[in-house]
Amino acid sequence: MPLIDQRDIPAEGRHDSGLGDIVASLFLSPKAPTAGGWIWGAGPVFLLPTATDGRLGGGKWGAGPTAVVLNQQGPWTVGLLANHIWSVAGKDDRADVNATFLQPFLSYTTKTMTTFAVVSESTYDWANKAWSVPVIPIVGQLFKIGPQILQLAVAGKYWAESPDNGPNGWGARVQLTFVFPK
Repeated sequence: MPLIDQRDIPAEGRHDSGLGDIVASLFLSPKAPTAGGWIWGAGPVFLLPTATDGRLGGGKWGAGPTAVVLNQQGPWTVGLLANHIWSVAGKDDRADVNATFLQPFLSYTTKTMTTFAVVSESTYDWANKAWSVPVIPIVGQLFKIGPQILQLAVAGKYWAESPDNGPNGWGARVQLTFVFPK
């Protein structure tokens, strides 16, 4: 669930905070990696209009296909997550969704379970013919609270490309992930 605090978007001096829309992906995947060590999965992705403020979400329900492919060699992980979402219902006064999401990722995990990564969460908006391309360096640490494994990560976010009224410059993100190993 994305909690958003954005400043100066889309106009200088504007400040919005709250819950954003949820994107939920479901994957079917083979039980074991391929002979070359590749792990892959495919399935549906859903857009749920859960934003607490109209400026923090699209106001549309959406669905489409998603896929992921990755390879782990020692401490290194490389891969790509992709999806495409079309709006299927929602507020008529809000723009329809027709967007492709690409998330290439590269990470290195140390023996102490500290992860250093760089990712992009690029989106192409087919209706407006516009790219949003952030470059995101991340540092994360696995830890336990009782039996529960978690990862706390901090990240910078630099907007290499965005629409004219989109974000620019640097941003930051703090992320807490619950890990449920097999």
